[in-house]
Amino acid sequence: MTFEPWQWALLIAGAFMVGLTKTGIAGLGILVVAVFTLAIPARQATGVILPMLILGDVFGVLLYRRHTEWRHLWKLFPWTGAGVVVGWLALGRIDGQQTSRLVGAILLLLLAVHFWRKTRQAPDEETVAHAPLGVAAGTGLLAGFTTLVANAAGSVMTLYLLAMRLPKMGFLGTNAVFFLLLNWFKVPFMVNLDLINSESLWLNLKLAPAVIVGGLLGRVAAARMNQQMFEAIALALTALAAVKLLLF
Repeated sequence: MTFEPWQWALLIAGAFMVGLTKTGIAGLGILVVAVFTLAIPARQATGVILPMLILGDVFGVLLYRRHTEWRHLWKLFPWTGAGVVVGWLALGRIDGQQTSRLVGAILLLLLAVHFWRKTRQAPDEETVAHAPLGVAAGTGLLAGFTTLVANAAGSVMTLYLLAMRLPKMGFLGTNAVFFLLLNWFKVPFMVNLDLINSESLWLNLKLAPAVIVGGLLGRVAAARMNQQMFEAIALALTALAAVKLLLF
């Protein structure tokens, strides 16, 4: 692949943001996609981004794995796998713009539900919540589906984990393990669609240092944020993701 200097600048910035979102600033995922699609075609960007996400996930798991809340993950995994299969079957058979708007509308609805629940939550209600099976199933299906068709699974999981009232480190650890397994599960589907190939992997190798730097700086950022700031940033970026999907 041959790129102009401005394209390289965007690709490096996007790779840096991958590392940052995996280890410190939750919710940047949809912005990563936006940056990459400014530099290369959207379909091609999907295959380039996935291996970098996996590299960022590895960093996140190494840093935060001891904080993982496995009881949430066991409820999500089967449904998420089913959602990925549905997304793979749907990819190429549905209108991308309509899908993005649907996902954006769903995210806005979930945001509204989240804030409504916060207003009804008792001030001293700070323990980790437990999701009913139906909520976990719906979240898993939506995360699996949107990760293939709109790259919006990060926003879905942000709202779910915040709704479970996970502390900052628990959020980061659970999120890292979930996406490491999910993204590896996606690889065969992306190879089958020829979105991951030798050319895209060579570009991944060149961008890997930027992911690593972002991952290290993300750890520093996470350590300096309190719980309230962490949640506020995550929710703001999720709202931005919803607006981006609805309007662009």
